[in-house]
Amino acid sequence: MRPCWVIENRHWTTASSSSSVAFQRNIGVLHPGAMGATVAQTLMDSGHQVGWVSANRSVDTAQRAKGFVSFDSLDEIAAWADAMISVCPPHGAVELAERVHATGFTGLYVDANALAPSTSLKIAEIIGTGAYVDGGIIGPPAINAGTTRMYLSGQHGAGVAHWFSAGALQAIALPFEDGGSQEQQVAASMLKMSYAAYSKGASALLLSVNALAEAGGVAHALRSEWAISAPDLLKRSEFTAKMTSGKAWRFQGEMLEISETYSNAGLPDDFHAGAAAIYERMSRLKDLPPQELDAVIAAILAQSRS
Repeated sequence: MRPCWVIENRHWTTASSSSSVAFQRNIGVLHPGAMGATVAQTLMDSGHQVGWVSANRSVDTAQRAKGFVSFDSLDEIAAWADAMISVCPPHGAVELAERVHATGFTGLYVDANALAPSTSLKIAEIIGTGAYVDGGIIGPPAINAGTTRMYLSGQHGAGVAHWFSAGALQAIALPFEDGGSQEQQVAASMLKMSYAAYSKGASALLLSVNALAEAGGVAHALRSEWAISAPDLLKRSEFTAKMTSGKAWRFQGEMLEISETYSNAGLPDDFHAGAAAIYERMSRLKDLPPQELDAVIAAILAQSRS
């Protein structure tokens, strides 16, 4: 039977406990991809049980989910879980929240995806603001301690942060006052958008510059100039190509969320819409090994030459 949740000192507790981290929780992670699996592992390291839905998931995902409690459907995991944490590509976040809500799930729902604050607020409306926590993850999959942080915001953000008491992922609750504003409720998403606007936006820009020079027949000349005036840019280009080639299909949606965030803030949104288009052209490289710079440039240029 699911514990009776109450709020005490702004942490999730059981009605019979004065400690915010006194008992083991059943937490569903949707889904244990490269990032989600490390979120799940930190929860397990912190003493909780983690569940996942195995239906229609890949062999790689099943391998990452070894040791997790397996369920065949969302209905089954919703009946078992005290809480759900959504870690999925941005374009699927709203639909996943709708599907979880349709099961009748009444626990706490944490959305840790790369979403515009406006998208996070839509999910809060679906789930119910009182049972919703906004999240944003900065850093690579949390294999090593000190590399990755999950920021949390909203009424129950501080309580959820206490769930991650051990393991590689650090959970940080952003300030929230009782009766806090919408901005405070989705501050984690705004922080994630602000961070990724530069980190992944700059990567798209750098790769597009390489593609532009190649299209114009001056790639060799550009690299020669970089060797003189900006010697790190070629190495950064090569590194960026390898690091982004297999994940660009996910970054496309993230850039669109950032573009929407800029628009909602009254700022020009064109740059990140363009970055989304660059990553969309790279999406054909999904599931391939890390690609060299020339292969990434070819993927970016393929559509313009077709």
